[in-house]
Amino acid sequence: MDRRSFIKNTSAATIAALAAGAPIPAILSGCGKKGKAGVNSTADTVILLWMAGGMAHTETFDPKRYTPFEKGMAGDRVLSTFKPVPTALDGISFSEGLESIGSVLDKGTLIRSYVAADMGHILHSRHQYHWHTCYEPPQTVAAPHIGSWIARELGPKNPVIPAFVNIGQRFTVGEAEELKAFHTAGFLGNEFGPFLIPDPRQGLESVRPPVGMDAKRFERRNQLYNDLISKSPVGEYGSDYQKESLRRSMEQAYRLLNSPESKAFDLNSEPKESYDLYNTGRFGLGCLLAKRLTEQGARFISVTTEYEPFMGWDTHENGHTRLKEMKKLVDRPIAQLIRDLDRSGHLDRTLIIIASEFSRDMMVEGRPDATVQEQVNQPDILSDLKFYGMHRHFTDGCSMLMFGGGVKKGFVYGKTADERPCKTIENPIRIEQVHQTIYHALGIPPDTQYEVEKRPFYTTPDGNGKIVPELLLRV
Repeated sequence: MDRRSFIKNTSAATIAALAAGAPIPAILSGCGKKGKAGVNSTADTVILLWMAGGMAHTETFDPKRYTPFEKGMAGDRVLSTFKPVPTALDGISFSEGLESIGSVLDKGTLIRSYVAADMGHILHSRHQYHWHTCYEPPQTVAAPHIGSWIARELGPKNPVIPAFVNIGQRFTVGEAEELKAFHTAGFLGNEFGPFLIPDPRQGLESVRPPVGMDAKRFERRNQLYNDLISKSPVGEYGSDYQKESLRRSMEQAYRLLNSPESKAFDLNSEPKESYDLYNTGRFGLGCLLAKRLTEQGARFISVTTEYEPFMGWDTHENGHTRLKEMKKLVDRPIAQLIRDLDRSGHLDRTLIIIASEFSRDMMVEGRPDATVQEQVNQPDILSDLKFYGMHRHFTDGCSMLMFGGGVKKGFVYGKTADERPCKTIENPIRIEQVHQTIYHALGIPPDTQYEVEKRPFYTTPDGNGKIVPELLLRV
């Protein structure tokens, strides 16, 4: 499926979701049969730290044999372009540049066996859609983001703070329409969709009227906005449920404008010493904002390094050089977020996840037994430093980290081969297992479903997602 087809199909699904009536909780779903969501949970809040663009496992949390650059060297010699460095766990190394995260590994679980889906020609936005919704596109209805499922099933912890906050992704760069396809609550309704903060440095601007606008003028503008919404696709095609859901989402945003909790969005009120520890750029300050919103009662927070084609972790060339900079952006603030939440007591009930849509390799595109069309001109002989790095998409072995919220401490799950192809060889874990493990920690039953278009729609496809009990302190 190419980008044009992807956008066409997801747009059709979105219109279908707007036109559909209210999603009906199935009589035998978890909320009806097994009691209220959240019961027997080990977590109340989720923070997803999203390494958008394809973070190479052998260059980050699963280093292999290090081979320094030499002009004229054979590419198939290179498994890792960084030296391994020790972590807080004996015998477990991370890649050079991630020493800070390694120092807190004793507080969490390292997964070295995530396997991304086979979806033919690899397209970042499709794999990101799959990771965030658990459903392979296209779907006949707009599948909800995992944050929207959580917001719908558990509701807000603090009625003023948005239950689902997304930090760091702009929709003015790169594949904007493709990214919008999964930044949505789908058929669940707008009130469960993400509160978008593209730049955490401007978080306060997201919850306050523009400078110089008095209350009366703001009221007039708000009324005008309501009028425009009524003439939008939601107003034209939306069902009564979708229109009411949008109205409630607008009311929630309005309440936040006038609340004292809105100060949580103001990073300028953070002590300078703390601010400086996090300030590696937009992502680092996003982690700081995530900390503040967790303390104020947000339910699901996503902080992304931002997906923009050929930027960030999307290394199609200069992989080694680019990753040096990416590690500087993420290493210190992620470790500081974990330390701060642990120190304040919030980590026990906050599940932090560090993940990416897939990994990378220098030689293999896709996976060894299901290679796909090459997308990178990677020579067999490296004549220049720009070819030294993991530039091809690899789906058969990826790393994730989990902290807090009931996951084990100082635990390593899964294994990849030490030689190319560095694929998963022990305990493969797939996206439906990741999602169901998260839902289990939150106390959301595995059979949670809604009737949409006269068929059941589950949190995981057909409700078949199984938890990975080995990751959890208790099941």
